[in-house]
Amino acid sequence: MNTAQASLNAETFAVKSTAKAWLVCLSASLFFFYEFVQIMMFNSINPSLMRAFHVTATATGQISAAYFIANILFMFPAGMILDRFSTKKIILTAMVTCVIGTVLFSFSQSVAQASICRFITGIGGSFPFLCCLRLASRWFPPRRLALVSGITVTVAMLGGVTGQTPLTFLIDHLGWRHALLVDALVGAVFTAIIFINVSDYPKGMKEAVLKQARSLNVWRMIGNTLKNKQNWYFGLYTCFLNLPIMILGAIWAGLYLTQVFGLSQTQASLVTSMIFFGTIFGGPAVGLLSDMLGRRLLPMKVCGFISLVLMLVLIFDTQLSFTGLMVLYFLLGFVTSSQVISYPAIAESNPHSLAGSALGFASVLIMLGPAIFQPLFGWLLDLHWSHHLIAGVPQYGLTDFRVALMILPFSFIVGTVLCYFARETHGRHLSSDHSNNQEY
Repeated sequence: MNTAQASLNAETFAVKSTAKAWLVCLSASLFFFYEFVQIMMFNSINPSLMRAFHVTATATGQISAAYFIANILFMFPAGMILDRFSTKKIILTAMVTCVIGTVLFSFSQSVAQASICRFITGIGGSFPFLCCLRLASRWFPPRRLALVSGITVTVAMLGGVTGQTPLTFLIDHLGWRHALLVDALVGAVFTAIIFINVSDYPKGMKEAVLKQARSLNVWRMIGNTLKNKQNWYFGLYTCFLNLPIMILGAIWAGLYLTQVFGLSQTQASLVTSMIFFGTIFGGPAVGLLSDMLGRRLLPMKVCGFISLVLMLVLIFDTQLSFTGLMVLYFLLGFVTSSQVISYPAIAESNPHSLAGSALGFASVLIMLGPAIFQPLFGWLLDLHWSHHLIAGVPQYGLTDFRVALMILPFSFIVGTVLCYFARETHGRHLSSDHSNNQEY
């Protein structure tokens, strides 16, 4: 069976067996859900870590950033590994790595130990979204890829929500160390579900493209990926539009909302959760709109501009009510979900045999954002800090937060400008290479 026949069989099978396709992809997305719990948990455990390790914002930012440093180092290799080996085996191996890292983190006694454990978790966290996209490209036809990507991100955002109020509640009742052990147990259950339900290919689909990828020279794969400007433009766009989730949602919104707006820890976690709920609804909506329009860049530009306006309001209007904050955080999550469009755009801008490598490289660019800006945010908070502590937790002022938060408007401007340099794919592959331009 040639590659074109494999592509036709895959699309026909996916249409006839939608339930099976969704079972495979949604089961795999549990890995992405779990990873977002690990990424976003710092809003919940931040005060506990500051007390346990006797540190300030700079140190906690460094612990959190260790995860993203591992992502940066391993995501590009992850893409090439994904192009060459069984997706299911990769998911299971990476998931076990994450669970082990979480267990070790719960026993850490210093900033150095905690950072190493987060680094281990970050190694496993280099794989989930790439694996989900790879499975989606095999189990669904190309015209549905943006929608499936959006729904996959929605599942991940549910993990982000779980890492806020539910995890805060668990920490309040069990302590942060025991809460992390419960978290690891959930990861073990998810690993079993993935083992049972996930399959690499639809029935009857040959591994023609996978075999082709295995035959490619690794250095040529890297070279072709780096030379494609589309990968840079779309990857950096997602990096910058993703920062509210990675900076506010993951670690700093809790302190900002409690110390500037006077919210309780539970109220702050509810407001922060609205970013994820916004993305839960926005991801599928924006992905579906992009598929219907046959346009990638227009929604990305519009959402980038609206994100800028919303962020400026959140920074400079400190009289916002609890309800107003809930609404604005939801809207911010909704419009920044335009980042999901860049994933199919990257897939459409590369030959299929290099799709995993291209997405892996883009993911490196995406994770550069939190790896750089999370510790920078903490450093900016500490820059003019008054050294005032309450119950071992540093207290920061409005000016401290405003200086640090200006990272976000700047990032939205840069991300939106990049869209004017990228090439519109119109939901179709730009590659005309017949041997490579086939669906898995």
